[in-house]
Amino acid sequence: MDLNHPLDGGVLAIDAGNSKTDVALVAADGSVLGTARGGGFQPQITGVEAAVEVVARIVERAADAAGVAVRPGEPLVGHVSACLANADLPVEEQQLELAVQARGWGVSARVANDTFALLRAGVDEPRGVAVVCGAGINCAGMLPDGRTARFPAVGHLSGDWGGGSGLADEALWWAARAEDGRGGPTALATTLPAHFGLISMYALIEALHLGRIDLSRKHELTPVLFKTAETGDSVARAIVERQAEEIVVMAAVALGRLGLLDEETDVVLGGGVLAARHPLLMDSVTALLAARAPRAVPRVVTAPPVLGAALLGLDHCGAGPEAQARVRAHYEPVAPVP
Repeated sequence: MDLNHPLDGGVLAIDAGNSKTDVALVAADGSVLGTARGGGFQPQITGVEAAVEVVARIVERAADAAGVAVRPGEPLVGHVSACLANADLPVEEQQLELAVQARGWGVSARVANDTFALLRAGVDEPRGVAVVCGAGINCAGMLPDGRTARFPAVGHLSGDWGGGSGLADEALWWAARAEDGRGGPTALATTLPAHFGLISMYALIEALHLGRIDLSRKHELTPVLFKTAETGDSVARAIVERQAEEIVVMAAVALGRLGLLDEETDVVLGGGVLAARHPLLMDSVTALLAARAPRAVPRVVTAPPVLGAALLGLDHCGAGPEAQARVRAHYEPVAPVP
């Protein structure tokens, strides 16, 4: 195939998260022609242009893998489908969309929050709700007619609770109070410091406060929380169960906004916390969702979200089911919640 011209109907799919970015160059028939992975997308830290420049270098590597050069002023594909972290508000999507369009990679371009990539990766048509629980938590829903349901998802300010970072903070809070007597007993007061080879919460608090343990390592405590919960510790279990409640309430509200509570609808689950399939969390999510939205069908995504970005792009281009099946076959399928 001669790729030294725009790929009519082709899609440049971008899934850019805080920690990594995946890019795929997809032909109109759904064939994946080239892929590349690179660093995270953090416009809130580096600024929009610097963040998009990181993506540009990854796009160039994906194009090289497909045998095509990225040339200024010459669109590479028909459409760019970019699902980006930190595009939490419509105004941020618009700002990022302008920056992506300015690169000239496609005849057209669309930017959406990266939760929509997770959702589209987990459904056969653009219809359903997704909850991502990774470092943070977010939820989005969509219908084939273009209507969406979403949340600001900028942390405590917008009413969010949980995610890996939030769970670690909550576990530390309860463990600190257990050790000094302000709260009830919990094994977290032992298991959390033990993860770092320390003998007390006081030692862990001091190490984190003084920088002997980098604050970025707090996320390592989230699996410790789940392991402690599995032993029956009441405090740890309560934290995990609250996370399940938050996941379900976000999904149920989104389903309600879209008028889907009374229809069989996929609820796609993803992100590191959910993808780990901790039994207590998953059992709680399944039970609570059955009570709040009985016709919802929970599904855990195993395919990379860049698949969702590619499918959204093919939707935009009017690609048929064969093209969608072809690009999906390139990636892993989704699996029902056990």
